[in-house]
Amino acid sequence: MNPRLSRRRFIKAVIASSAAAATNAGVHAAMAQNRPQGTVERLISLNVNGKTRRVDVMPQETLAYTLRYKLGLTGTKIGCNRGECGACTVIIDGVTNYSCSTLTHSVGSRQLQTIEGVAGADGTLHPVQQAFIQELAPQCGFCTPGQVMSAVALLNENPHPSREEVRQALSGNLCRCGAYDNYLNGVMRAAENG
Repeated sequence: MNPRLSRRRFIKAVIASSAAAATNAGVHAAMAQNRPQGTVERLISLNVNGKTRRVDVMPQETLAYTLRYKLGLTGTKIGCNRGECGACTVIIDGVTNYSCSTLTHSVGSRQLQTIEGVAGADGTLHPVQQAFIQELAPQCGFCTPGQVMSAVALLNENPHPSREEVRQALSGNLCRCGAYDNYLNGVMRAAENG
């Protein structure tokens, strides 16, 4: 048993977690409580969806946390928070990454694309998003942003993939509703529609 874990600390953590889930301010407060002394936030610039965003980040802060709670880009979901489910997938310099396992400081000046940057400036859906709707791919929708990002990255690299290549590209994205075939069909439809 962890000697630093006490009943009091556990109850405080549960209360802080509840507050954090309710508000962004609560999240910041909870993080500040657990921040080691001497740790300071540093102002960095991120290139997110073609725009430079300046944000204060802690040294150990994940990209998913920064995107959701500091930049307000809540389309990036945090599921497992340990690089297993793919709900937090973003594209960095054309390559998919789990933002929950990426430190914000490591992104630097690279081009970062989130689900908010996939649709056109006029709100027109990306062909992948439109195809997913037509194939009824989103069920509960929690994994959908990650699935879209993986599909977009694949089609940027390979506009005419085989079904097996699509399956391979989406293999890092779990769907607890089991709509894998719908997502595969959606990517194939998007590839056909070009």
